[in-house]
Amino acid sequence: MTLPSLPALSSLAPAERPDLLAPSVAAVLAAWPHADEVAVVEIDPAIADTAAMSEAYGLSLETGANCIVVAGRRDGIERIAACMVRADTRLDVNNAVKRRLDVRKASFLAMDRATAESEMEYGGITPVGLPAEWRLLIDERVVDIEVAVIGSGVRRSKLLLPGRLLAELPGAEVVAGLAT
Repeated sequence: MTLPSLPALSSLAPAERPDLLAPSVAAVLAAWPHADEVAVVEIDPAIADTAAMSEAYGLSLETGANCIVVAGRRDGIERIAACMVRADTRLDVNNAVKRRLDVRKASFLAMDRATAESEMEYGGITPVGLPAEWRLLIDERVVDIEVAVIGSGVRRSKLLLPGRLLAELPGAEVVAGLAT
């Protein structure tokens, strides 16, 4: 199988460069049946944020998918979800996410908690290798991305994969209208 690629980025098999992955990401990819359709690309960590990376490498925002961690409470129980949305859209936290989590109020999980609990770096959080108790919500437009650029768990690299594979991650829920 040919690794996914985009111009200006050098695709490598994740098994060749585990140093470019958070440990939990490397573990999932080592056991995932679709791992041969995933590439890792090294980037400058100073431009790991989607807009800066897209500009630096000449990529359309439509190729990027961001992982945003959201939390809310219901009956004293915290509910956390990692939400995947295309980089050119905005997560609908106040309506779609709130309804999916069945909470009164949903808000972004504090950065220090998101990084500590995911064991990933800020700017590199990815749905691959997240805590099993977190829900994974994916906007339906993300699965249509031919080659999606997503986090790798660290700021110095990104994963490239067909967006449709994100729907194959354990517990993934594809949601219409998750983003606007």
